[in-house]
Amino acid sequence: MGGLAKGLAAIETFTPERPRQSIAEVSATSGLDRATARRCLLTLAHLGYADYDGKFFTLTPRILRLGTACLATMPLPQMVQPLLDQLSDELGESSSVSILDETEIVYVARAAQRKVMSIALMPGSRLPAFCTSMGRVMLAALTPEKARAVLLASSPAARTPHTLTDPEAIMAALVDVRTKGYALIDQEVELGLRSIAIPILNARGTTVAAMNIGVPATQRSVEDLTSYLPAMRRIQRELQSMLR
Repeated sequence: MGGLAKGLAAIETFTPERPRQSIAEVSATSGLDRATARRCLLTLAHLGYADYDGKFFTLTPRILRLGTACLATMPLPQMVQPLLDQLSDELGESSSVSILDETEIVYVARAAQRKVMSIALMPGSRLPAFCTSMGRVMLAALTPEKARAVLLASSPAARTPHTLTDPEAIMAALVDVRTKGYALIDQEVELGLRSIAIPILNARGTTVAAMNIGVPATQRSVEDLTSYLPAMRRIQRELQSMLR
């Protein structure tokens, strides 16, 4: 199934930073030779997964079928969404659940009370794990060796003046997360955003995802965020009894 693997590699080169690419750009990013990249892209265009204007390729909405099929068959989003809606209504704040995918978190459920980031967050949205509250929670659940490997693969770059980028400083923050059982982020992802996250555990006590509350920095201090923990932990316990 080498052809399938190469086609997927070509698809994964398209990001918010690279939504429109030439064959040469896809080849350079994916590691595929130009002829292989060209065949993959033309096949995607033929099947309706990409548009081609004669020079550049862009993905079409049809590609969303691949991601929505995954979300539709995952039990976690279906279980967590009603509880997330309940939590968000109770606290009057936006809440989310995500899973870890290599160096990034992927949103699988969200209940928005207000827009707390400049970008629109929805199921399928991705953010770096190293500087997000949910990412820190899930990195803290890994062994120190695995967490360090993820950080090194992330090539941490500052998103704001507050972003921790030194791997050793982030590793120290993960120790604090393990000790406290939650992660606090103060404007590391985006200026004006603070968030708190806790792990979502299965019945065996393994971290399978993370849940957070995000708030505007102008309305809540970092210390205020811990007042959300009782309600969040109630949802955590309810989910743990459901996740086998």
